[in-house]
Formats: sequence, structure tokens, C-alpha cells
Amino acid sequence: MDGYYAFMLVSTALVLMMTIPGLALFYGGMTRSKSVLNMMMLSYGAFAITTIVFVLWGWSEGWAGAGNGKLIGNPFELFGLKGVSWHSAADGTGSGYVGVLFQLTFAAITAALISGAIADRVKFSSWMVFVPIWLTICYFPIAHNTWAGGFVFKHLAQQDYAGGTVVHINAGIAGGVLALIIGRRKGFAKDPMRPHNLTLTMLGAGLLWFGWYGFNVGSVVLAGDTAEKSTAQFMSETGFTFMNTTIATAAAMLAWLAMERILHGKATSLGAASGIVAGLVAITPSCGAVGLFGAIVIGVVAGALCAWAVGLKYKFNLDDSLDVVGVHLVGGLVGTLLIGFLSTSVAPGGVDGLFYGGGLKSLGDQTGAALFTLVWTGVGTAVIGLAIKYTMGWRITEEAEVEGIDFHEHGETAYDLAPLGGRLGHSAPSGLPASAALEGAK
Repeated sequence: MDGYYAFMLVSTALVLMMTIPGLALFYGGMTRSKSVLNMMMLSYGAFAITTIVFVLWGWSEGWAGAGNGKLIGNPFELFGLKGVSWHSAADGTGSGYVGVLFQLTFAAITAALISGAIADRVKFSSWMVFVPIWLTICYFPIAHNTWAGGFVFKHLAQQDYAGGTVVHINAGIAGGVLALIIGRRKGFAKDPMRPHNLTLTMLGAGLLWFGWYGFNVGSVVLAGDTAEKSTAQFMSETGFTFMNTTIATAAAMLAWLAMERILHGKATSLGAASGIVAGLVAITPSCGAVGLFGAIVIGVVAGALCAWAVGLKYKFNLDDSLDVVGVHLVGGLVGTLLIGFLSTSVAPGGVDGLFYGGGLKSLGDQTGAALFTLVWTGVGTAVIGLAIKYTMGWRITEEAEVEGIDFHEHGETAYDLAPLGGRLGHSAPSGLPASAALEGAK
């Protein structure tokens, strides 16, 4: 089992890398230059605060009393990891520190994903208050019901290997609800709000793809009783999910580019990066449920459907800044629901879906789990979002939004452009906005 724990430590580090720097770079490049530092700070801040919350009560709320059939675990039973051994225990629950840390990284990236829907316009302090409350009310209960034998797990034979419901549908519905509550950016659908650095976005997408192998493969290996798995079984499951993750992602990227070419006449680098993420999202719940053909189908459907869905925000006037709803909610639903059609008993999950003679049972289970997540997190996020809106407030001032959220919230700018307008030897003080620097050079 030494090899198993070494693998899980590597998987945990890979998932950590998905948030910082992977998601931070992916999101940072997609924002305007005056917002890039704030966008990255939302990911870094979410990871830091999730770490503390998860260790204090998150692990307990999500995983205490595994198999109890309840909606929520007891947040005080294992408070501060009480009773959790520092060494890894091969009992299938991940009850050692390695299991706790692995699940911690999932919670962190889920919270960070939400930030893409509300980019450019929210106070950093409000975000840092939102994250721990949202994790407590929304994330940990969904994790308990999906992975720790909670109420939904007891009533629905859902397959969700790495977080189609727990991570992506969860973050996607939360992002959409917050975008509605907080409102649109100034100039939305009127002024150009193009990504300022697609090189950062492409780099971030590559890191996400790389890190996702820890996300998916580590999750399938952890599933079940690890003590009873042979080395051959571990190797089989890792190879199976590694291949599914790779081919679904490639198929999604190609499908997104094809749809983009049909709709807009060009295949773009942003489309390639977005297609990669759409494929990764969709194969997340299904990586251990479907065969190779199923993985390709899921990738193609997710890539094409998400590419179409991201444009709907303009029709619905929903300012989902970085397409969290279009990619994560839609992609998460695609991957979760298609399990009901494409699941096969030759995969590690061992369940036949509708297309493999299994009837409607699997589709019903997947649909029920998805609906539960949508309702629970949708309502929970609305309550939290409205509470913050009418107390400390979400929005920065209109002036700060126009000038740049980076300088307003953090006193810094990502790019020092002062020398472009100044005399030799005279540059603006560090952190001064470019407009002020140019003004001072006159």
C-alpha cells in the first residue's frame, strides 16, 4: 500500500496546483488588465480560507458518521480533525491526513470556481466572508450526500467519481445565482470586455488539464475499500480513468472549436482553452463509469453544447463574467446525466446505463442527484448572497470599477505602464494606476 499513498500524495498536490496557479492563471488571463490581480486573489484567498475551515469543521461536517443517511454530518464530531490519525489508514474512508488533504483541495477549487461568475465588481472582503459560509451551508452537505453515505447516497445509486455534482454543478449554480444577485458590470454587453492576456489563459488551461489527472484518477482509486484492492486493480483503474480523461478532453476541445467555427467563423485560442475545461468538467463525474466510446461522446457533447451555451448569457442579460454557468453548470450536467445513458459494467463503476441494457434506473439516479444539488445550493447561495448584499454589500463603487478593481481593492496594478508616458528617470510610485501615472507625467 506504500505505492497507493505515494500516488494519493501526488494526486493531492496536482489538485492543489489546479487552483493555484492553474485556475488563477486561467481566470486572470480572461479578465481585463485592470482586474487580473483581483481575479487571481479570489482564487488564492479561497484556497487559504478553505484550508482553515476544512480542517476545523469541514471534514467533520462532510465525512463524520459516514453512511449515516443524514443530510448533514456533525461539524463538531471531528472538529479540528479530532480522532483523525496523522498517518494514512487503509480503510477506504481516507481518514488519514492524506485523505483529508485530498478532499480539502476539492473544496478549495469549487469555491474558487464561483469567483469567475462575479469578476471585476465585488469587494474582496465580501468574497472572503462568503466563502466559509457557502462551504458550510452548500459544499459540505453536498459532499456528505454524495461521497460519505448521506441521505441522497442512501436513496440514489448515483455515480459521481470526482465531483460532477459536488464540484461543477455546485459551483455553476452558485455562480449563476450570485451573478443575478450582484448585478451586471458597468458596460456589460455594450463595452468590449475582452480577455487581456490569452497566453496566461492557455497556460492555465494546460495546468488544469495536467492537474485534472490527480482530480479524476485519484478519486477513482480512492473509491471503495482500498484495503481490498490489489495492485493489478489499482493499475487497471488508473489507466482506465487516465485514458477517459484524456480522450474526453481532446474531443471536447475539437467540438468547441468546430462549433465556434460554425457560429463565428473562426476557431480561437480562447475556444481551445474553454473546450479543454468543458471536457474536463464533463468527464469528472463519469471517468469511472463509461468506456472509451462513452468518454468521446461525452467530450463531443460537452464541447459543442458549452460553446453554444456561453452565448446565452447575452440573451438572458446575465453577466456571468467568465462563463461559470455555461461551462461548469452545463458541462457538469452533461457529464452527470449522460452517465445514465452511457455507463457500462466493464468500467470500474460496474453499472450498465440505458444504452447498455440497464434500463432507466441509472438515469433516474443521476437526474435525482443533479436536481438535489441544484435546489439545495441554489437556495442556499441565494440566502447567503442576499444576506451579504444587504449588510456589508457586494459591489465596489462605480468609480472604482471604471478605474480598476486591482488598485481599488489591493493598491496594486498588474502592469507598470508609467514609463510609457514619463520623462527619463521619472516613473510613477509602485501601485499607482496607469491613468494617474500618465497624468503625473504631464
